[in-house]
Amino acid sequence: MWRVLSEHFDRYPSQRKVALLLVKHGLSVHGGKAYCGDIKLSDSAMARAAGVDRRIVRSTIEGIESDEHLQGFFSKLIPTSLLKDAASVLGWSSLEIIPDDARAKGILADVAAVMRDHGISIRQALVDDPELTEEPHLYIVTDATVSVDLIPKLKACTGVRSIIIN
Repeated sequence: MWRVLSEHFDRYPSQRKVALLLVKHGLSVHGGKAYCGDIKLSDSAMARAAGVDRRIVRSTIEGIESDEHLQGFFSKLIPTSLLKDAASVLGWSSLEIIPDDARAKGILADVAAVMRDHGISIRQALVDDPELTEEPHLYIVTDATVSVDLIPKLKACTGVRSIIIN
């Protein structure tokens, strides 16, 4: 996905930072503004988060809206909440799975099968995009405690290098 977008943003490194921030956080662009869901974000707040001048944010949004392909993509982004850090407050478990190769097929499927076989329901699963993150991880939130006995079975899954229990 990012390769398609980078054709436009590789010529503008500062705009690339803004575009990456938009994608990473699921921030949409429409009507000349960036949004987190229905919340309109200021150019200044976006600039601080991206480490650029607010005028770069403005020119990035204008560039996105002037390109039909980019506008089609960025207008459809939505933010999502990741429950991994809040899981313990709810009495749930959170696993962070570090893959050998995040592009390998079957990592999520194998981990989910082990959970299923042990009667553990997955409340949430989120996988970092290897094109957007230097070290992508798989995050699994379960509604039951994951026992230490299950860790070797999870580590034996396709492509799993290590596991962090949060």
